[in-house]
Amino acid sequence: MPGPQPVEGTKVTSVSAQRAAPLLQASGGEVPDRIFKSAMTVCGVAVLGVLVLIVFELVSGSGLSWHAFGLKFLAGSDWDPVNVQFGALPFIYGTLVSSLVALIIAVPLAVGVAVFTTEMCPKTLRGSLSFFVELLAAIPSVIYGLWAIFVLVPLLSGYVQPFLAKTLGWTGLFEGPPYGIGMLAAGIILAIMIVPIISSITREVLLVVPQHQREGVLALGATRWEMIRVGVLRNARAGIVGGIILGLGRALGETMAVTMVIGNRPEIAKSLFAPGYTMASVLANEFNEATGDVYRSALIEIGLALFFVTIFVNALAQLLVWSVTRGQPARGQA
Repeated sequence: MPGPQPVEGTKVTSVSAQRAAPLLQASGGEVPDRIFKSAMTVCGVAVLGVLVLIVFELVSGSGLSWHAFGLKFLAGSDWDPVNVQFGALPFIYGTLVSSLVALIIAVPLAVGVAVFTTEMCPKTLRGSLSFFVELLAAIPSVIYGLWAIFVLVPLLSGYVQPFLAKTLGWTGLFEGPPYGIGMLAAGIILAIMIVPIISSITREVLLVVPQHQREGVLALGATRWEMIRVGVLRNARAGIVGGIILGLGRALGETMAVTMVIGNRPEIAKSLFAPGYTMASVLANEFNEATGDVYRSALIEIGLALFFVTIFVNALAQLLVWSVTRGQPARGQA
């Protein structure tokens, strides 16, 4: 009996390989491979090198301030370049308060957008809605600042702040003249800027939740809201928290938009109507005007503190997101 006939595709593949082998040997394939490997290694090491250089410059540049003030620099509230007295507490306070206001506003909105996109949105609108939400992240921060000056600030001073002062002024958080510019305006503009970040991360985490989780909860007689709350959000809560922290990292380091609406006054006030200052804003406003060495070193130390806070926040966010996704790509739903 005749043996098995060779497959036609196998013949073509073997002949092609035999013809290509001399060409690869002639072209010296090992040398380009080594060059490519070395180039990729250099690219990977370059990123770490840049990070090391940034830390080195910040640490060396803040040496004078560190020796002059020590740990009291982070707890001091005086910022007087004339008398060479510097304290970073007003800037830390302004950064934390504006970021906290941004999270309070942005988290419910971003999570709601993500849930609607993944669970309730029609398929024909899902792609376009996700695109427009993520488009907000591509808008330059100076555009947000201009929009806040010409649109948001008049709305706050004319309508929102008088209403808040009338209804919630007893809390002490909404008192003072309604100028529009202040901590509240900075928090709102930051909230708009971090919504696409939190929403995108939350949407990717929700898509990773297995479909049988939803089907099992619905099979037990749960409503759609109960299915989303128990079967989806509960399983994705660590990843959602990671997205929130990642948005917090963006809010902590935002500069231009906040500088344009926060008021830029180094003071600690209870009211959100009062002006404030952030660590990023003081660097943008005063670094080029710093005349003394200690003055410049104090600004660099603020930058060093902001750098480490941002690194820590982003690392924590990535860890929380990984704890849910485990590196798996998001899966679309049927």
